[in-house]
This record gives sequence, C-alpha cells and structure tokens, in this order.
Amino acid sequence: MFLEHHEGELQKGSLGVLAKAAQLGDDVAGVVIGSGVKELAAEAGKFGAAKVFVADDASLDAPLPQPRVDVLASLVRDQGFDTVLFAASVLSADVAAGLAARLDAGLNWDLVDLERRDGQLVGKRPALGDSVYVDVGWTGEPRLALFRSGTFDPAETGGSAEVEDVAVELEEHSRAATMVEQAHAESEGPDLAEADVIVAGGRGLGGPENFTLVEELAKALGGAVGATRAVVDAGWYPYSTQIGQTGKSVSPKLYVACGISGAIQHKVGMQSSGTIVAINKDPNAPIFDFCDLGVVGDVHQVVPKLTELVRERRGS
Repeated sequence: MFLEHHEGELQKGSLGVLAKAAQLGDDVAGVVIGSGVKELAAEAGKFGAAKVFVADDASLDAPLPQPRVDVLASLVRDQGFDTVLFAASVLSADVAAGLAARLDAGLNWDLVDLERRDGQLVGKRPALGDSVYVDVGWTGEPRLALFRSGTFDPAETGGSAEVEDVAVELEEHSRAATMVEQAHAESEGPDLAEADVIVAGGRGLGGPENFTLVEELAKALGGAVGATRAVVDAGWYPYSTQIGQTGKSVSPKLYVACGISGAIQHKVGMQSSGTIVAINKDPNAPIFDFCDLGVVGDVHQVVPKLTELVRERRGS
C-alpha cells in the first residue's frame, strides 16, 4: 500500500484504502516514501498496517513520481508482493502508471471496491457514465489498483506496525528532474478531499457574486467549498473546487448542495457522502431523488437564514 503524505500527515484517501485492505484479512504492508517521514509509520499501524517500510532520504523530499517508482519497484521485487494499492491523487496516479510500466504489470484504475472471491481479488469500477458497475480482475502479478478518491473512510484498528527502513537507490533517469518550486492554491478552511463538511454551489446561485452565500455557510460549519462543472466552466469558481465526474470525488460526513440540480456527472463525485442536504427551488430537480434531506426553496433566502442559525447554535 502506497501511503501518500502531505505536510507531515498521511492522506485520508491512503488511510481509507489501507483500512479496506486490512479488512480483506491479509497482513498488509504500507510504504512511506519521503524525507523526514519515519514518524508517520506509527500512524499507519493504527489503520491496519502490520508492517511499514520507510524510505527516508533527502533525495525523496520533492513529491516527484519517478524516485517513488524506483523505491516501490525494488520492494515489490525483493519482497515478492503480489498486489500494490493506491488511493487516487495526481501523484499516486503518476506513480502507479510508472510502476505498471516498470514491472510490466496490470493496473486497474478508478476502482470503488475490492473483494476476495473464490480466492481471487476482484475489483469493482463504474462504467457507462457511472450508471453501472463492472467487475475487473488481473491476468497476472503483481496486481496494481488505483482507487477513486473518497471511496473508503479511514477506520482505526488501534494496532501497531513493525517498521523497517529500506535502502534508497535511484535510477539515473529518476534524478534528471528537479522541483524548482511547489505552489499551493490559497484557500481558507479544510482541504476539499479531506473535509468532513462540504458546501457546494451550482448555477442556481445565479452568478459568481452569490458564491459568498456558500462561503459563509461553509465557514460557519467549518467546512470546505465545492462547485459544479457548470460553475467552473462559467468562470465563477476555481477548477480546484470542482466536484463530479471530471472533477474530484468526495465523501464528507455532510454535503450541502446549494442550487445544484444533481446531474449524473455531479452525482458520481459526491454520492458517497454521509448525509446529503439539497436546497433548490425546483421540486423536480434530480438531486431530490437521492438526497437525505431536501429543501424546496430559493437559495438566496434559505442559505443566509441557515448560516445565521448555525452561527447562533455554535455561538460564533
């Protein structure tokens, strides 16, 4: 299991896939790669890792894919691992693809489940615009699997992991690229993929200036702001906040959809949310078919009152 980390923390997506792997019954090994990351190994043990390999070296400080491919390829060959799992992200997708090419291995991507059936691992992935699910498998080993972001929630088991340091030997071509600068988008509140609460806005808001309604509610709830593809395409909000088939998949505990119709392209990115609340003036909007709580009303009237009520309840 490739355990991705950022700013000193293991990512929620990786911990979710790790917990799922542990449920399958086998001893699961995690791999932490970076510089100054050894302390993260203990955290992985809490989520089901029986053993954690740590590649800690200054040459791995920058989040570049090829050095990580080198480390993983050596581990798979030396330890004889038959399966390598990844939680989807820009980095892990690059690493998974590079590892598949290096090992001449099969890679199934966009998976939403994994089970053991008659002694064989079987993955499940959406198809035909997420209208159906298909079973997928592998014809050989090692098996590589990349899971859709937000698919599994981390589940602590309270265990501990054996930690083993691994030597870092990089290929010459893996040293060719250097990271000159790492930019971060300026944003307030929690990261969209990690947030427990997301308030998302759609075209029903009427214009970009009305996104302050969504921002204020998200701030009151301590959540993140999301947007639909239509909103992003119209230039109302940044692409980094897009949720849906061509954006991010999220699974917060609470998802509040403001002025969102609920088209299938958006649904596939947020349908695994714990509780879905929809606010839309159109009683026939598709989102009312799958939300947990629906409010038929004008977002310009409902959202400010909801924000005020939340602030009163939270004393802020």
